[in-house]
Amino acid sequence: MKFARFTVDEKVYSGVVTNDGIQVVSGDIFGNWDYTGDVFSSEEVKFLSPLVPNQIIGIGANFVANKEDLPADLPEIPVFFFKPVSSVIGTEEEIVIPAGTEQVKFESELAVVIGKEAKDVPESEVLDYVFGYTIGNDVTAPSFFHQDGHWTIGKSFDTFTPLGPVIETELDPFNIKVKAKLNGTEKQNSPTELMIVPIRKMISYLTKVMTLKPGDVILTGSPVGAELVGAEDVIECKIDEIGTLKNIFTIVKEKTTAS
Repeated sequence: MKFARFTVDEKVYSGVVTNDGIQVVSGDIFGNWDYTGDVFSSEEVKFLSPLVPNQIIGIGANFVANKEDLPADLPEIPVFFFKPVSSVIGTEEEIVIPAGTEQVKFESELAVVIGKEAKDVPESEVLDYVFGYTIGNDVTAPSFFHQDGHWTIGKSFDTFTPLGPVIETELDPFNIKVKAKLNGTEKQNSPTELMIVPIRKMISYLTKVMTLKPGDVILTGSPVGAELVGAEDVIECKIDEIGTLKNIFTIVKEKTTAS
């Protein structure tokens, strides 16, 4: 199933995307929900991020270019970071480049959506706690990275975590490719087998540190090929089985005080 959030006449709905339209649902998609009987066409709706995350956790530098580059030993402590939920936007929304910098970096990623509370979960059982998968763009402003290696500010600006367009619940995350096109030119295209820390291992590791809850989103890393971009650039993050997450970068001019 492909779950979506969207607006019609400024009213927010949740629904399931089908060949016959978007069927509206009510209730908790992670628990009890049902169809309302209402159906909209895709032309009638404006897609939002497919969920309002409980929290967002990312992993840094998690792809290699070729299988031969995969390390023999995995890092003892993977590099994880948090992104604020206030940074989330949906497809077709503008990514705002913050004042003080002219360029930011796009990072197309597979995003895992947790569906059940998870604590101390072994790798073999991790997928039982996954609700589904969406696409994430871990937008980053490297110029705001702290000299001591802190990434928080550079990843936390409003609009810096596009998600969407849907949550796909029927996906084999080990048999997909994470792609990105910048202004129509392909920049990223890598299978998930090129992840340094595999999906099962990263989620299992996190559950040994913290309790994951329904609605948590885990960004699993971006393939080689991410670039700095500027105003009016268009980024399309794509996983064929999920769809395309498309956004345009823009700069909001700083307000000036009238003399």
